Amino acid sequence: MNNRKCMGKDKDGVIFPVAPKLSEMSDSYLNFIEEIKKEIQTQRISVVLNANSSMICLYWNIGKAILQKQEEEGWGAKVIDRMAKDLKDAFPDMSGFSPRNIKYMRKFAECWPDFEIVQQIVAQIPWRTNRMLLDKLDTQEERIWYAHKTIENGWSSTILDLQIQSKLIERTGKSVNNFPAALPPADSDMANQIFKDPYLFDFLGTDMPRREVEIERKLTEHIQNFLLELGQGFAFVGRQVHLEVGGDDFYIDLLFYHLKLRCYVVIELKACDFEPGFISQLNMYQNVVNDILRHPSDNPTIGLLLVKGKNQTVVEYSLAGYQNPIGVAEWKNQMVKALPEELKSSLPSIEEIERELE
Repeated sequence: MNNRKCMGKDKDGVIFPVAPKLSEMSDSYLNFIEEIKKEIQTQRISVVLNANSSMICLYWNIGKAILQKQEEEGWGAKVIDRMAKDLKDAFPDMSGFSPRNIKYMRKFAECWPDFEIVQQIVAQIPWRTNRMLLDKLDTQEERIWYAHKTIENGWSSTILDLQIQSKLIERTGKSVNNFPAALPPADSDMANQIFKDPYLFDFLGTDMPRREVEIERKLTEHIQNFLLELGQGFAFVGRQVHLEVGGDDFYIDLLFYHLKLRCYVVIELKACDFEPGFISQLNMYQNVVNDILRHPSDNPTIGLLLVKGKNQTVVEYSLAGYQNPIGVAEWKNQMVKALPEELKSSLPSIEEIERELE
């Protein structure tokens, strides 16, 4: 334990660490940590807002280009679905190119024809908040007013929604004379939201995530061909199968239907070590497939998660309590939790999968 403080029982590989009390630390440390926290807060919010502004301007440019093409060449709505597929193929690590989000880009450019206003005001707030301004308000004057208040007060989209519902603009007046560029409070709801924005996270993708996506793509292609060549009853349904849940976009790596087991098989491949959230994501996909695609006579959907590596203890705790049949395997080691016995004979062995992944 290296004299670390902890809670609960001692168990190999599992610890609830407890930090030393502040009263045990020197004044020098207390001053030092406050300076570090202040510097981190300032730099983080500045960098992320600059990145957010670039992303919002990109979305406006895409929306403007679509509007121009539709006006010049009479393109219909079906172009959006084609465009979404082509952009997703070209940028598989970005979730911002779903049909739904591209339609918002078009509406965004349509409602904000002046790019200067976009740069000065709405590019300073998160994309989710911008979409709410489009959905909840009818005039540009109102959108500008609420956008300004969002920056000034650091509102999240949830708080903005409450302010719009309560008709704050009618209670305080519409007059706004200027739009000073300022950072929202570092601990504001808006700052917290923008740091968690999945669109921005994808937009900022570093070299490592891109390499991981490329690895996952190649693994997906390989395991898809491998399962079909086995001839054990796998029928290919789709790859990167798009589903929308509660207005959010998700993509299943591989979806099969097993003719012998009479059930769907959801497969997720990760080019990184196991993380507990992978199980939750896979379980959600299984639940959606069971609810939307599964026929009443079908068996429950099977989930297979293939990862680069794992901490066995973390995997076992992560799997505890889930009712859906889930198998988790390393590329080079054994399956951590076996699927039910009756399913094994109709599925490839983990050794077969490992040989293919190697």
